[in-house]
Amino acid sequence: MTCEDFWVFGYGSLIWKTDFPYSEKLIGHIKGYFRRFWQASTDHRGTPDYPGRVVTLVPASLFPDEIDVRTLGVAYRIPSGQIDKVVQYLDYREKGGYDKCRVSFYPKESILDPFDVVVYIGKEDNPMYMGGSESVETIAETIVKAEGPSGKNIDYFFELAEALEILEPSDMDPEMSRLKNLINKYR
Repeated sequence: MTCEDFWVFGYGSLIWKTDFPYSEKLIGHIKGYFRRFWQASTDHRGTPDYPGRVVTLVPASLFPDEIDVRTLGVAYRIPSGQIDKVVQYLDYREKGGYDKCRVSFYPKESILDPFDVVVYIGKEDNPMYMGGSESVETIAETIVKAEGPSGKNIDYFFELAEALEILEPSDMDPEMSRLKNLINKYR
């Protein structure tokens, strides 16, 4: 990678809804984070009266017994002439409490070295961050019922689950599996 390369990592809807220009995409993972439905959504998959739930990344340090923590996703190389436009678009799209951070991305193709990517993370200090304050059952019920300007929360969930299964069929996130079973039970 050159110093002019600009990559964005998608671990949620950016995996299946890439409505921005990119010149290359790579499957891989980042280390040290779990994908969790701990971010409320009042602007896309819920409303202020009934917030939906979307994913954010949670530091592995919150789960000290876990080792080798990885989050599967996709890195997108943004064309040099499009970087400002794409960043402006993603800043707006991810406005519901997400901050840009830099992390190392590890491509699935082991012949490629890790490189830095920008990732949007809803951290604990934003008003939409729900943390682990709700049980997985409550999160599943919310996902089944919530709907917002971008559609039903359950559609977001199943789009993500399907995209992850396509990326790595043998590596389904245990939390996604638990939620999927509960959502199928509640709907």
